[in-house]
Amino acid sequence: MADEGTPVGRDLAELLGAVQNLLLNAPKVEEFLTDLAKLAADLVEPPASCGITTSYDGQPRTVVSSDPRAAQVDEGQYTGGWGPCVHSLATGEVVEIADQESDPRWPEYRVHAVALGVRSSLSLPLVVNGDVIGAMNLYDFDEPEAFDIQNRRRAETFAAQASTALALALRQVHDAELTDQLEQALATRSVIDQAIGILMAQQRCSAETAFSMLRKHSQNNNLKLRTVAERMVAKVSGQAAQQPAPFRRRPTATGIESAPGLSDGVPDA
Repeated sequence: MADEGTPVGRDLAELLGAVQNLLLNAPKVEEFLTDLAKLAADLVEPPASCGITTSYDGQPRTVVSSDPRAAQVDEGQYTGGWGPCVHSLATGEVVEIADQESDPRWPEYRVHAVALGVRSSLSLPLVVNGDVIGAMNLYDFDEPEAFDIQNRRRAETFAAQASTALALALRQVHDAELTDQLEQALATRSVIDQAIGILMAQQRCSAETAFSMLRKHSQNNNLKLRTVAERMVAKVSGQAAQQPAPFRRRPTATGIESAPGLSDGVPDA
């Protein structure tokens, strides 16, 4: 076993830098997490196996893994609700198993893990804004006590960085979803305004009266207001209602793309 002064696995600074590159380059959170698991596996030498566990509908689930073995070890814990990754996810505690064959905790899991060849393991919580949203599970199949003080510190530093990156990745997803919602709302408002303009010209009435007429027709025919407006515009113009230009996404000072207008409430012109 290497002492604290001996480099172990890939350089930690290199791995942490790779996490940031993943965040900037991975187009989807699923791909980001998959590559993150593969990077985590390289924290020790020879590489471990890594699975990332999260909770879905109240049940633990492996969302990604560096290889099939990690997923098998993870999933063997879920049925009974026992094991290091489940415990880390539930409590936010770091769980280290120095020697899987002799560790007294979770005896049913021990049989499962030993059968799959696990010699030692380390499970670390992934914490975002004070909430545990996942657990990063490292399994070594080569020797007991693979996660000595140096390796544990490396893993804890990596997990903290991964948690921060994951929080930013989730924010990107949220911003993208919000942008889609804004675009949909803008498109709805646009076609309704077009229909109101048509009614105002036809009926020689105010915008408020025209909108009331649209809404009444919508309610009487059990149709969405946007559907009523689209049909009216298409009938009068002979073509589909004109849609507004989509929101453009632009880079921020941090290099993370954001939807324009989300910070100040005013979309780009």
